[in-house]
Amino acid sequence: MEGLQALQGLRVVEMGQLIAGPFAGKTLGDFGADVVKIEAPGSGDPLRNWRMIQDGTSVWWQVQSRNKRSIALDLRQADGQDIARQLIAEADVLIENFRPGTLEGWGMSYEDLAKTNPGLIMLRISGYGQTGPYRDLPGFGMIGEAMGGLRHLTGEPGRVPVRCGISIGDTLAALHGTIGVLTALYHRKVNGGRGQVIDVALTEAVLNVMESLIPEYSAFGAVRGPAGSALPGIAPSNAYACADGVVLIAGNGDSIFKRLMQVIGREDLGRDETLANNAGRVARVEEIDAAIGAWAATRTVEQVLAPLAEASVPAGRVYTAKDIVEDPHFRAREMILRQPTRDGHEIDVPGIVPKLMGTPGAVRRAAPRLGGDTDEVLREIGLTAEQIAALRERKIVS
Repeated sequence: MEGLQALQGLRVVEMGQLIAGPFAGKTLGDFGADVVKIEAPGSGDPLRNWRMIQDGTSVWWQVQSRNKRSIALDLRQADGQDIARQLIAEADVLIENFRPGTLEGWGMSYEDLAKTNPGLIMLRISGYGQTGPYRDLPGFGMIGEAMGGLRHLTGEPGRVPVRCGISIGDTLAALHGTIGVLTALYHRKVNGGRGQVIDVALTEAVLNVMESLIPEYSAFGAVRGPAGSALPGIAPSNAYACADGVVLIAGNGDSIFKRLMQVIGREDLGRDETLANNAGRVARVEEIDAAIGAWAATRTVEQVLAPLAEASVPAGRVYTAKDIVEDPHFRAREMILRQPTRDGHEIDVPGIVPKLMGTPGAVRRAAPRLGGDTDEVLREIGLTAEQIAALRERKIVS
């Protein structure tokens, strides 16, 4: 059916804030889920005020909270907790990224919630997970990146590790959580309708993408370290300085390497049998990088990229935000969307990933104002106008 979205009809309650939990909610919302976000009255999600602000609201908020409805509810009060339970009782999914034990302290353990909603799927994202000796420690994305092994690999050898510039640990946890939700939904559908808890730790989400880090240590005692712009053990794959910028070239496939050497005028290296496979190239990576670097240094970025594209050698420039927004391929793929805000502006935001051909994602509604949907959501669970007014008078909702 035209306009149908894959998760249409899925009811999600989001109780997290900032990045990890809300990114999972945003992802589900992009594909049609009805996401009701519970925020603290008065302040709301701190992300509303992070980084660059337009008319009192972060432009980041416009991406992270699109397709969501906001209810301002004081979860510190017993009546606020009762309303949350009513919302959760009718939900398919609950997302929370509080410190472990917070929900239990409010009388909202999974066991308690499942008594009235046995099909509930609860996504719990925390620094270290719901069990283990570190469960009660506070953990942010940057700590997950550090303990998961990522920070040790970033930067130049012998220098202080650097972050990648975004909260990648939080986002990795959110994406693992989203996978968990979809997996649990499938299991619920085919195995009797019961829900379950999905326990995602920031540290573990990062560790899960660390490729050969652990098996190399196990097999060889090798502790991989930072390597700057290179990819250790895979050659050639690096960043190379041009006359007017930098290009990244991945010539690490056997046939690709030969084509790359032909482009740079080093057919001798391309014909060298000792460089015919990755192991041989790794042993001589400094020599290979020097040859590529010498060729690139005398050319502009465009003069480097054009012949490499002609030879089908993977290469690219380093994009800024301006480059991304102006790129015709991103535009053709609808990866730059013009999205309205509640304050009457229109801003460019990242599009929806992945691309579903039959039931594509969509931006159905702009990011909400704090508590902007409170009355609507409360009416949906059966509260009258008088009851809502009384709750507002007591500052339980706003």
